[in-house]
Amino acid sequence: MLNKTRALEIVALALKDSPADQTEAVLMADQTALTRFAESVIHQNMVQEETRLVVTTVKDKKTGISSTNDLSNDCIRAAVTAAYENSLLQNPDERFVSFPTPAMAPPLTVTETVEPNTKFTPDKMAEATAQVIRMIDKSKGLSASGAFRHEIHAVAVANALGVLQFGRFGKAELSLTASGDKDNAGYAIGYNPDPAKIDCLALARTAISKAETDVEPVTLPDGKYTVILEPPAVGQLLLFLGFMGFGGKTMMQQRSFLSGKKGELITGENITITDEPDNPLFGNMLFDYEGIPTRKLSIIDHGRAGDGAFDSYYAAQANVAPTGHALPPDNSYGPYPKNLAIAPGDKTLEQMIAAVDKGVLITHFWYINFLNPMQTMITGTTRDGTFLIEGGKIGAAVKNMRTNQSILEAFSKVRAISSNRIVYPQFSSLMLVPAMTIDEFNLMQETREEWEEKC
Repeated sequence: MLNKTRALEIVALALKDSPADQTEAVLMADQTALTRFAESVIHQNMVQEETRLVVTTVKDKKTGISSTNDLSNDCIRAAVTAAYENSLLQNPDERFVSFPTPAMAPPLTVTETVEPNTKFTPDKMAEATAQVIRMIDKSKGLSASGAFRHEIHAVAVANALGVLQFGRFGKAELSLTASGDKDNAGYAIGYNPDPAKIDCLALARTAISKAETDVEPVTLPDGKYTVILEPPAVGQLLLFLGFMGFGGKTMMQQRSFLSGKKGELITGENITITDEPDNPLFGNMLFDYEGIPTRKLSIIDHGRAGDGAFDSYYAAQANVAPTGHALPPDNSYGPYPKNLAIAPGDKTLEQMIAAVDKGVLITHFWYINFLNPMQTMITGTTRDGTFLIEGGKIGAAVKNMRTNQSILEAFSKVRAISSNRIVYPQFSSLMLVPAMTIDEFNLMQETREEWEEKC
């Protein structure tokens, strides 16, 4: 992987002699180690490295972008030329003001949340995975599947106005499913910036316990239920809530449920959602892909709508300061918070279960998709461990059920929140989430045809 000195040389060369009014260079070096397994067999154990330079130029408010993974001097210059020539073919964007200035991003802020030579070798990945497989195989009729991923990312950002940043960060996750021959399954997931600190065997025990209990499931009628969502299920709802409304692009285009609602009560008052880039549990990059330091956001404060995530482009339109949430320059989604957290409550999961007379415990969801983003409506099915709660105790397994549910409506009916939280990773986002007890949650029977289509 590129070191800091070489990374800064590359972005400096990209800025040199550019004919554009403004030029920005973003260098992204990624090393990914991945161990995948299915039916208790490791079928992939690899390390991949990829480095990509993205150059953005602006001439007379016309923007062009080009990228290359050939970092020879000639190809870097060619990428700058291509970006400039692309810009000449565009229409002027009168909403563009400027790339960030050093006043927004002090020059050469170096952040490293992982040691440069940190390596969790493929041998160690395979060894840890093999231990998980052996533990699950010892359980009667169960097999293991999942993935162990370890990533190290280095990012350098520079523009012709004087912004210069470099950072290196790492992340690791293990997701696994223990599956039986009776359509029974149990799921668990763990995250840590350091892969050596993931308790792989504890995750295996969780998956085994759920799979061994997930037998002879009962069928529940369609209806509104009190549910307890374990942290992965809460994380999936939070992720989609963020997609639908936390970004500055959707807010400025009036496609966000937060648009024009700052200060209004939109969830229960026991819900507080923040973006916490400096939380050490995440270990994420502390500046964005424009080089602006990422600041903490109060997105929902005790139920009331707060701030969204902005890069410099959409911040200029909104007449607010950028929050440091720009994604790579060749993305189309716009700024987005990637270190989300839901404030904890004061209950243990056991206390939450004991307080429910009749309800459903949901491990996580599967195949979530949008129905109506403005109403935060999603659809998906329960998966890998759904159980009946009766008289404050876990009872029979429940056949997977579909939900068509407004997330904001669900977050307005949260009865209890756990004090314990886990970091849940998905789609390059990290979420620090508790378990939740939610009343009047929509569940309906999943048809056999739907189940077979997904499998």
